[in-house]
Amino acid sequence: MINASQLSLDRGTKHLIIDATFTIHPKHKVGLVGANGCGKSSFFAALLGQLQPEAGDLTLPSQWKIATVKQETPALSQSALEYVIDGDVEFRQLEAELDIARQNDDGNQEAIIINQIDTINGYSLPARAGELLHGLGFQQQQLSLPVKEFSGGWRMRLNLAQALISRADLLLLDEPTNHLDLDAVIWLQRWLKRYEGTLVLISHDRDFLDDVIGQILHFEQQKAKLYTGNYTSFERQRAEQLAQQDAQYQKQQKEVAHLTAFVDRFRAKASKAKQAQSRLKRLQKLPDLAPAHVDSQFTFSFKQPEHMPYPLLSIDEADCGYGQDAIIIKQAKITLVPGSRIGLLGRNGAGKSTLIKSLAGDIELVSGLRHQAQELKIGYFSQHQLEQLHHGSNGVEHILRAHKSMTDLEARSHLGSFGFQGEQALSDVATMSGGEKARLVLALIVLEKPQLLLLDEPTNHLDLEMRQALVLALQEFSGAIILIAHDRYLLESCVDEFYIVANGETQPFAGDIDDYQQWLNDDKKESLQATKKESTGGADRKAQRQAQAQLRQKAAPLKKQADKLEKQTQTWQAQLSSIEAQLGDTEIYSAENKSKLNDLLKQQAQLKGDIETSEMEWFELAEQIEEIMSGGG
Repeated sequence: MINASQLSLDRGTKHLIIDATFTIHPKHKVGLVGANGCGKSSFFAALLGQLQPEAGDLTLPSQWKIATVKQETPALSQSALEYVIDGDVEFRQLEAELDIARQNDDGNQEAIIINQIDTINGYSLPARAGELLHGLGFQQQQLSLPVKEFSGGWRMRLNLAQALISRADLLLLDEPTNHLDLDAVIWLQRWLKRYEGTLVLISHDRDFLDDVIGQILHFEQQKAKLYTGNYTSFERQRAEQLAQQDAQYQKQQKEVAHLTAFVDRFRAKASKAKQAQSRLKRLQKLPDLAPAHVDSQFTFSFKQPEHMPYPLLSIDEADCGYGQDAIIIKQAKITLVPGSRIGLLGRNGAGKSTLIKSLAGDIELVSGLRHQAQELKIGYFSQHQLEQLHHGSNGVEHILRAHKSMTDLEARSHLGSFGFQGEQALSDVATMSGGEKARLVLALIVLEKPQLLLLDEPTNHLDLEMRQALVLALQEFSGAIILIAHDRYLLESCVDEFYIVANGETQPFAGDIDDYQQWLNDDKKESLQATKKESTGGADRKAQRQAQAQLRQKAAPLKKQADKLEKQTQTWQAQLSSIEAQLGDTEIYSAENKSKLNDLLKQQAQLKGDIETSEMEWFELAEQIEEIMSGGG
């Protein structure tokens, strides 16, 4: 287990955590939350031995293997697949020892090492590494490409895959979804739910936290407190505690005012001096209660535009891309009016960002029509905007440069609602974090009073409180919104219709995010069927339908088995969730509950084994069904 006892952590002269005591039990999944700069990453550094506690102790089992995501990736000639396999250090060590044994013609040692490799499932590593990379969005042909050919964001995915394959006892993930699109986020959620080690996760994606973790470790006001339950449960518990704390504080303030008034009034009167002294002592003994405090410093809204044209913007029969030889989307048709709230879905590289750039006028249409209302102001957010901020200038200077009529005080006040307090408003952009740059760009957009917002991953690097402030501001926005995001909560809270970008087209999508997950699952099957159709050329359609019916009939018994397994697995998953909720209660680890704890652990192990076996059988059946339906068997 991870045990913090009266732990204090500092960074330079800044006190991050003071006198914190908590325990993270093996196999628990814990989410770290708190405002940026509160000490989450420093806690990771302490777990890795990179930061020593200022006071107290932080201990974990010495034999534990710890995995975390590298922040840098050298430009290697090694293939992506081999780079990911490097994450299993023990396998690579055994592999090197096997080479030596073979060079020495040592048959006995060779047999021993081969058995050790087999024990750790080393020979399935390439297949497992490939599955990880496919889940994170890599195509089959990319697996053999050298690492140096991938961009920074894709290299971070390689580093993530390397950490996931490591068979670690403790997995430390700091914002793992930052470089992922929604498809990869959904896949990673599923993978982490099956992970059997101890997970400590920093994330600003509340839906991701809700789906994956069972406890929250909250850093606030230099304190750390562990809550049982997911993020939604934590918010509910914290709100109740804040309400109680505020009620106690207000009650105490009334008592303080009453006692102080009595002392001030009668201190000088001899007949009342004794009572006054008694009340003064009582006043001094009152507990030191603080007012209820909420971290969020963000309270902003989008300004009401002076006028609202109708329609705002439209494209028709639009080919979008980078010239005739690089058309990404063909014949797109979108009309945006006040109140349009559209979320763009689609696999990474399908063209979502290209579509937004075309709507913004950032790139010209290859062909087709783009009509923009007169005096339309577009609030366009993308990572490109962050890169265009002026290094050497601070936040106030950015505001004054864009709005010359504003005073220095007005600029500071506006930046304050985006979390730039005091001297932070005068920090050079060059020294700002990604989250601070994103907040500055949003602060600039708000002042433009846009009627249309085009937002491409606006929540990258934003913490939970700022994301919530953005959600509230977007919900009140009266203009039109087009949004690309991997944050499911943001999408579900702020848009009411979806477009899907796939296969070079943009089409309305009738479902929600759950339906999109099903679309992702079906997409591969549809691709296989499309490939088969192309290969049959102009074959008779009636014959094709008959052939398909025969294939469905042939696959029916397997599908029945697969459906039965899926229902049984869902039942077991529900039972496992109930058991793990009980294991998440710290009281279960007390001495009097030892027998119950052992029973729960046995049930947990049995259910996990049953679920794993069932899932493997289901996958085998699914592959057989897919092979039959594609005409391969």
